[in-house]
Amino acid sequence: MINSIISFSIRNKLVVGIFVIGLIAWGSYSLSQLPIDALPDITSNQVQVITQSPALAAAEVEKFVTYPLEISLRTIPNVRDIRSISRMGLSIITVVFEDEVATEVARQQVSEKLKGAEPYLLKGAGVPEMAPITTGLGEFYQYTLEVDPAFENQYSLADLRTYQDWIVKRQLLGIKGVVEVSSFGGNLKQYEVAINPERISAAHVSINQIFTALENNNSNSGGSYLEKGTDVYFIRSEGMLKSLADIENTVVVQRGPGGLPILIKDVATVQFGKAVRYGAMTRNGKGEVVGAVMLLLKGANANNVVKDVKLRMETIQKTMPQGIKIVPFLDRSVLIGKSISTVEKNLMEGGLIVVFILVLLLGNFRAGLIVASVIPLCLLFSFAMMHIFGVSANLMSLGAIDFGLIVDGAVIIVESIIHRLHLHRKGEVLSQHEMDEEVTVSSQAIFQSAAFGVIIILIVYLPIMALGGIEGKMFRPMAQTVSFAIFGALVLSLTYVPMMSALFLNKKISHQATIADRIMNFMYGGYKPIVDWALKSRRWVITSSGILFIGSIWLFTTLGGEFIPELNEGDFAVEAILPTNASLSQSIHVNTEAQKLLLKKFPNEIKQVVSRIGASEIPTDPMGINACDLLIILKEPSEWKAAKTPQELEEKMDQALQVFPEVNFEFTQPIQMRFNELIAGVKSDIAIKIFGEDLDELFSHATDAARYIRKIDGVGDIKVQQIDGIPQLVVKYNRNKMAQYGLQIQDVNRMIKMTFAGETAGIVMEGEKRFDLVVRMDSAHRTDIQNLRELYLDLPNGSHIPLQEVAEVDYENAPVEIARDNTHRRITIGINVRNRDVESVVADIQAVMKNKVVLPAGYYVTYGGTFENLVAAKSRLSLVVPIALALIFILLFFTFQSFVEASIIYLAIPLSAIGGIWALWIRDMPFSVSAGIGFIALFGVAVLNGIVLLSFFKTLANEGLSVKERLAKGLELRFRPVIMTASVASLGFLPMALSQSPGAEVQRPLATVVIGGLITATFLTLVVIPVVYSIVMTRKERKLKEKSIGLIALLLCFSFSMVAQNPTKLSLQNCLDHALKNNKLITTGNLEVQAAEAFIGTGRELPKGSLDFQYGKTQTYFSQDYTIIANQNIPWPSLLKAQVKSLSSQKMVAEKRLKITQNLVASSVKWYYYLLMVQQKNHEFLQKQDSIYAQMKKAAALKFKEGETNRLELVAAESRLREFQQKRMALESDMKISLQNLAYWTNYPKAFEISAVEKLNREAKFLAKEVTNNPQMQLIDQQIDASKLQVQVEREKLKPDLRFGVVSQSIENFGGQNYVQAGIGIPIFSKGQKARVAASEKQVQVFESQKDQNLDQLSREYTSYLAQLNKYANSLTYFQETALPQAIWLESTALKSYKAGEIEYVEMLQNAQQAWQIREQYLQEVLAYNQTVIQIETILGNE
Repeated sequence: MINSIISFSIRNKLVVGIFVIGLIAWGSYSLSQLPIDALPDITSNQVQVITQSPALAAAEVEKFVTYPLEISLRTIPNVRDIRSISRMGLSIITVVFEDEVATEVARQQVSEKLKGAEPYLLKGAGVPEMAPITTGLGEFYQYTLEVDPAFENQYSLADLRTYQDWIVKRQLLGIKGVVEVSSFGGNLKQYEVAINPERISAAHVSINQIFTALENNNSNSGGSYLEKGTDVYFIRSEGMLKSLADIENTVVVQRGPGGLPILIKDVATVQFGKAVRYGAMTRNGKGEVVGAVMLLLKGANANNVVKDVKLRMETIQKTMPQGIKIVPFLDRSVLIGKSISTVEKNLMEGGLIVVFILVLLLGNFRAGLIVASVIPLCLLFSFAMMHIFGVSANLMSLGAIDFGLIVDGAVIIVESIIHRLHLHRKGEVLSQHEMDEEVTVSSQAIFQSAAFGVIIILIVYLPIMALGGIEGKMFRPMAQTVSFAIFGALVLSLTYVPMMSALFLNKKISHQATIADRIMNFMYGGYKPIVDWALKSRRWVITSSGILFIGSIWLFTTLGGEFIPELNEGDFAVEAILPTNASLSQSIHVNTEAQKLLLKKFPNEIKQVVSRIGASEIPTDPMGINACDLLIILKEPSEWKAAKTPQELEEKMDQALQVFPEVNFEFTQPIQMRFNELIAGVKSDIAIKIFGEDLDELFSHATDAARYIRKIDGVGDIKVQQIDGIPQLVVKYNRNKMAQYGLQIQDVNRMIKMTFAGETAGIVMEGEKRFDLVVRMDSAHRTDIQNLRELYLDLPNGSHIPLQEVAEVDYENAPVEIARDNTHRRITIGINVRNRDVESVVADIQAVMKNKVVLPAGYYVTYGGTFENLVAAKSRLSLVVPIALALIFILLFFTFQSFVEASIIYLAIPLSAIGGIWALWIRDMPFSVSAGIGFIALFGVAVLNGIVLLSFFKTLANEGLSVKERLAKGLELRFRPVIMTASVASLGFLPMALSQSPGAEVQRPLATVVIGGLITATFLTLVVIPVVYSIVMTRKERKLKEKSIGLIALLLCFSFSMVAQNPTKLSLQNCLDHALKNNKLITTGNLEVQAAEAFIGTGRELPKGSLDFQYGKTQTYFSQDYTIIANQNIPWPSLLKAQVKSLSSQKMVAEKRLKITQNLVASSVKWYYYLLMVQQKNHEFLQKQDSIYAQMKKAAALKFKEGETNRLELVAAESRLREFQQKRMALESDMKISLQNLAYWTNYPKAFEISAVEKLNREAKFLAKEVTNNPQMQLIDQQIDASKLQVQVEREKLKPDLRFGVVSQSIENFGGQNYVQAGIGIPIFSKGQKARVAASEKQVQVFESQKDQNLDQLSREYTSYLAQLNKYANSLTYFQETALPQAIWLESTALKSYKAGEIEYVEMLQNAQQAWQIREQYLQEVLAYNQTVIQIETILGNE
């Protein structure tokens, strides 16, 4: 099939061209539709559950919210982990599912469990809600509202937050792909009723009365409608509060006999207030700002969504109040642009390098361009397949495409075509047809090797697609894209490359030494002495290679390891942690000062700095008000002056921030920080998790561990999770006094909450804007502990007492947050690694934790973060890599059908690993998942060189060359392909290995491994593999030689025994008898006759009878009755008889066909038998002629020796002798062919010869016969009879069918109701059957017409052959009676006269030639005569 496709592509160039144009259009369209992002989304499949409980402390949140929800969520199937954070007023639970669970299914299951857990939650503690459907890449666009300096006093933070929530956010939420906009910073506007305790006490009004009054005086209603004539009037009341004045004039109670109203303004101050804040945002050291974080829907196209957001922002900006501008500070499209630019740059540079190498080393500009043109087509094919399989375009999916790998198959094919043209057509100018033929032959011959190389690379990438977890999400798109490109290259190598080669390669084949030849000759000149020395020092080479490999394995163990190299996003994200008791104001102040410091010290490096303090409106990141994400947006590195690398800049910034000793700064990057948090629950590279019950114990041991760990080399930022106690005002009730005063704890709790936190009494509408109406104590009376103690409580009797009368109010330490993993409490030590690999740092940390930190019973330590991912990845790679290696070996074995040769090629893998390991060591890179993927890819490429060598060695071995000759010739001829394959594959990765662009960090280890591995693999393949091949094959051939001696002796004995056995001699009659019994055609004909005879029995076949059974209420509603009915249809008896006759006639038709086959076999046997007889006679004549010319040569030599004649006569005699000897050899070949044909027709199982006892010319004995005996005529006669019988069958089918039946049934449960029935089936609608009768009658006429035509044709042929026979008989009479005796006389007389010297050589030659021509013509006449006789016998049926 492969050869047919190649031939079709070369013959149908236009079709392939149309196919390529279609591929270009398809790929271009797919590229425009591909989702584009900087990185693949590696976030685990998770659902976040957020519960906001503003009035609860961390311990209460854990006890009454987090724990009940965790217990419920834990029962969901396919849940991998459950993590939670409980802090003041907030519970966040992260439920991590297995990757195969669909997001919709996961959220549905969580939703059901949340509904079921509601009865177990504390009443009023908040409603659990699921976070938006987003991921670690979700924070794709962040902005602030910037006020023009001319208007900065015009807008408050509350105004800005209102504009953000009700103008900006509302319009952004309509954009496709935006799942949520989380507002940050500013003051959330409220209508506040600030109660003065002295005034309410003087007016004898309680806070509950004020709250109730506001609730009852803030509503609208309707009263149906009124009809008045033709009109209708709807009734509605407007009682909603609309302004501060409306609230102030609300009546609380009425006092005195006149019902004097006490209004809200009499007991409280009504004003615009603000909600209690748990977060803020600052920017560029200028204080607080308002902004938002936009969250991307999981799976959406980030690049397209950013474009839509920017367009919408332009529209929104026009609707904003004067002086307010929307300024983005973190835009994902910038990172996407940098990453895609890195990919484009690497691909472009890699492509140019590959094209340059191809043109340079192929030595043919057109060939180089043909191969290079495969590159863009493969990319377009990849884009099309990525669109189909939903693979996004990002740094990983496109970053590992190596054009050297892609064009490898095309290089092999084109190089083979050029090699063949220069080998077989050098100096010729080919036509297009000849060029097509040469390209077809060359492509078909080499395509198996090319395809095998491509399949090897495909196979090594298959296990990468089986990777799971984070490394699977990171590297599977890469494997998919590379596989798509390589598969596309395979298809193009099969179709496009041969077509383009046939069309565009130069058809004038002239090979002059090119620069490519000079380069290769120079390189081979340096290589030849090395390999010659290696072949002489084989033991030393093998030993050195083994030592080098073992040393590399040891070196590998010292490299260390990390999960994935840190991606340079171009910006910093610094987590700043203040002491746990720090206020929001303190956090804002410190962050503002830190921003000023950074902008002052690094003006050339920093574009802007934004701090996100605490939690946003949608608190997916559970930070306290003492924590901050400091986002440092950097300028382009080309503008930097304080540092050259991001690592250096990070260190200097960290050092500059040391002026804030109370703050812990932890440097990372925006996306990386979010990934770490969502994947592992921490924002650091390494998370040391200590599990236990007691929070104080946990914090104590974590602090001790951090003190030791801080000293370890490579530990950069270290942070202990702040769970230690912060001062809290705790109210402890005296239950006896509560009972004494008749107070309920729930009422007092509500009073405390309403007084200090505030309680929402309703909403106030400003157009479409909605603001809470909140009742709380005024700010002057909620400043310290004394205000809480002196809070007046309303007693049932109407009097008031302070809170301190019934409760103890004092300061106590309580946990700031409580973290749990899988329902167990834990504390985390977060560590960021600097200038060292993660694996070795963790090894040192483990040693410290084991030797210096002693944990109580029941407490234990685990390690998370990227280290946990590295361990999981190594575990998977330890399974995946052996599978890839095993698949390579299996494919090698099945291809070469030799365990030894497959093993020799397999040596390329450890040889390539040597270079990969040393390359990592030289570049000071630890082993990572990127490097592991590089090794997998390297192993696939490395074996290609071995395949190129060994396949050629095998070809040379089949030609009979010795091991030494194979090595010499094979290494010389395959040196160029090996160097070319390795060069394009390795140098194609060069831009990735050297790139310093953003995003190149992940690609760099992969490219380093492949380049380093191929350098050593190529050198060692060209040296070590020939040495191993020499050792193995020399021993193998020596063993074969020893075995072959005995085999030769056995063969000699067998051949002597065969000589001793004389072949069987068969006469013509023997041949005929055996053929008519055993010929395969006749055997088949006999089986057809037997089948027709067996089929006669079907003529009396009756249709299937029917048996029906019914049971149920068939007769009445109240009884269960049964009915049994048996029916049988019987055709009209004469139809059965007619069918038997028709089928019997069909048997006779089969017999007549068998007769035709027998006639053909007999004719063929006779023809080849007489042909052999004539050839034997001709051979006899040639032997005689050979003897005559031998005597002539001998006589001419004697005369020449005696000087009677010149050398010309001797040479002519020798030439004539050689001519007849050649004729005799050709005739012997023809005789073998004729004997094989005779053996086929006779189907004789053993070797035989013809006895040739018959006369040379066959005797004619048929003059009185008639042509009506011809089997074909007899077949037509029988077909006429069969057709007439079929007409009768069709006519009989017009007669009715008979039908008989028996019925047994019960009626009302009484059985025995039996009866028989009979009927006939009348063909009322018989038009179709009559048409069949007419068609059968026409078939009779067709056969009768064929009979007349065949009879006329056979009669004419018979007459013609009789005339020819008469002619040939007369000719034979002439030759037998006259010409042959004359030939004998001419030869004998001329030879005697020539020997006696009576005639010259020329006259002798003429006489001998005339005698030969007479015999040759005679045999031709005999052959024609016999053929005519056999033809006549065939016409007459060989009777």
